[in-house]
Amino acid sequence: MRRPATVGCGMRYDDEYSPSPSAWVRDQVAAYERSGGTEGTTLPGSELPVVIVTMRGAKTGKLRKVPLMRVEHGGEYLAVASKGGSPANPVWYHNLLADPAVQLRDATAVGAYTARQISDPQQRALWWQRAVAAYPPYADYAAKAGRVIPIFLLSPAG
Repeated sequence: MRRPATVGCGMRYDDEYSPSPSAWVRDQVAAYERSGGTEGTTLPGSELPVVIVTMRGAKTGKLRKVPLMRVEHGGEYLAVASKGGSPANPVWYHNLLADPAVQLRDATAVGAYTARQISDPQQRALWWQRAVAAYPPYADYAAKAGRVIPIFLLSPAG
C-alpha cells in the first residue's frame, strides 16, 4: 500500500523529524508509534492515557512530537502547557503559537487538528476543569507555576 504524501495539517512523511532531547519523551513516542498506538499510550508508571501531538518546530521547522495527557471532549482535545508546574512554558507552546496545524494520535486514531489558545474565561474554566478531572496534578501545577498555564483547544482541521 502506498502512503499518502502528507500526514495531514501540511506535514509530509518526508519532512525531517527531530526527536526530543529528553529520553523519556523519545522512548514514549517511539513505543507509541512503533506499535501503531497500542503501546506507550499511558503516562509511564500509571494508567492515565496520553496522546502524541506532532507539530512543526518554531525555530527549526522540523517535526516535533510530544506526549501530552489525554483531555478529550466531543472530539476536541486540550493541550496543557504546564511543564510540570514550571515557571516557564514548554518549548512546544511556542511551536503552537507559530504554527497551529498539528497531527494528533490517540491510540490507533490519527487526525489533523488546529490548535487555538483559549482565552475566553468561561471556556477556559470549563476546559481547565476537564483537564484537572483527567489529570489531577494539573491543579498543583497551577498553584506552583506562578503563571497562568496556557491551554490550547485542538479541533479537527477542515
